[in-house]
Amino acid sequence: MIEHKTIRIGFLIFPGFPMACLTSIIEPLRAANEIAGVEAFSWVLLSEKGGRVMSSASVMFEAAQALTSDLPLDVLIVLSSPTARFTNARSGNGALRALGRHGVILGSVSGGVFPLMRSGVVNEQPVSVHWCYEAAFKAEFPSVQAMSDVIVTTAKCYTASGAAAAFDLALRMIEESLQADVAHEVACWFQHPLMRGEGVQQRVPRTQMPDTSAQLPDLVARCVALFTADLETPISVADVARETGVSARQIERAFKKATGQSPSHYYRALRMQAARQLVMYSKTRIADIAASVGYASAVPLETHYRAAFGCSPREDRERINQFRVKGNVPLPSS
Repeated sequence: MIEHKTIRIGFLIFPGFPMACLTSIIEPLRAANEIAGVEAFSWVLLSEKGGRVMSSASVMFEAAQALTSDLPLDVLIVLSSPTARFTNARSGNGALRALGRHGVILGSVSGGVFPLMRSGVVNEQPVSVHWCYEAAFKAEFPSVQAMSDVIVTTAKCYTASGAAAAFDLALRMIEESLQADVAHEVACWFQHPLMRGEGVQQRVPRTQMPDTSAQLPDLVARCVALFTADLETPISVADVARETGVSARQIERAFKKATGQSPSHYYRALRMQAARQLVMYSKTRIADIAASVGYASAVPLETHYRAAFGCSPREDRERINQFRVKGNVPLPSS
């Protein structure tokens, strides 16, 4: 066995953390060790106080250590729901900041980006934010550069949007620590079809949120960019037509052909999806949510929300509260 520096990784798990995100990043690291014949990576499960932690899938995990400011780590990854917070915020956030000052690369997967940002340790870094949390994230952290890339890495911060992206992040770490051939073989072991690097955009389900990817025709993509630039300030199709230099009729035809919807219905779907993120992942008042997506009052929001999701914002919030795990919303398994 050849000499090799072991990268020590801590996984900080909160109650309700996504189990898939944890296994998706650990398993490729384990495989890389076996393939390379060296202990290139080691890892330890951490929690705020140590001990047992329930995942969003109701599977219990044993955290070997409590979070402290002097852990011998090279990387620390936070896994949680977006609503997760430390029981003792001063101590927990202080430990993360101390680790960051000592040169530990801090990171997160999926909803773990929320407690990571709340610690105040990486606020100036661009981060990957899962599409279903985008509106809630921007509402809480308006000055942070939220990226739609599946992974975003800097010298001080690693973030991945979801479980599959966590696998991509692990492959990136394997390629940097070992070599590209090892990363490729790990991907093949798990039949991971594509090693996605930075700059690759998240895929968004058309049925839940309109597709704003580069697959849209240029005119439609430019219109969508105008629709989403400031949801708080409504913009009409006529205004968009003037901005893009075409007629409203051309925009109508382009949207119908590309999306099967009129531009006004597409725009409303964007606003409803943003509103739902705030309903589910924040404590923002319904009237304030209405204002944040361009409504003068909660009444039209509630009408359109019920048409889109079959319930009112308040009913939706009550429903999701039934599934919270010790105050945390279970995460999507993407």
